[in-house]
Amino acid sequence: MANCYEFKGFVPVIPEDTFVHPQAVLIGNVILGHGCYIGPGASLRGDFGRIVVGDGANVQDNCILHSFPGRDAVVEPDGHIGHGAILHGCTIGRNALVGMNAVIMDGVILGAESIVGAQAFVRGETVIPPRSMVVGSPAKVIREVTEREVAWKTRGTAEYQQLARDCLAGLKPVAPLRTVEENRPEMAASDVVSIQEARRQPN
Repeated sequence: MANCYEFKGFVPVIPEDTFVHPQAVLIGNVILGHGCYIGPGASLRGDFGRIVVGDGANVQDNCILHSFPGRDAVVEPDGHIGHGAILHGCTIGRNALVGMNAVIMDGVILGAESIVGAQAFVRGETVIPPRSMVVGSPAKVIREVTEREVAWKTRGTAEYQQLARDCLAGLKPVAPLRTVEENRPEMAASDVVSIQEARRQPN
């Protein structure tokens, strides 16, 4: 059961097919779409402005979504928010990726299918065109995202959409084992690879 709190009459909205980890916190005016994944330690605070996470998006471990009063923080459908990222009063476009520990400030509009690199800092009110590769602190657009990179991002997001379904079906608290059992199975294989490896693969 997610840690959800009513605030000033607003109750978070979580569809039945969306997974929210029990250690995530949702406060007030938070609206999640269908098929989302919200990871452990994520904080979605809809106490000043509204927080909206679109269908199929994921917000990973220890992310923070917040806003100034009267402004929304929005992740559009199929958005992919990496571990530890901070989104404050911004809009993340459809099928865009925000890398680990990146910070996206108020008024930023990140175009669809863009990729923001890990630890980037995107200054407030920056408007970033669709399919932009954004890196650095302060962040800059360095080039257009390639078709291969869009496909890589889309495949990774699909993996999180499956993870949401798997967690809804089978995640449960247990007591730990004291020793490793014999014949412990391997984790299931996946075709998801790092972006560097994806770039090296033949067409």
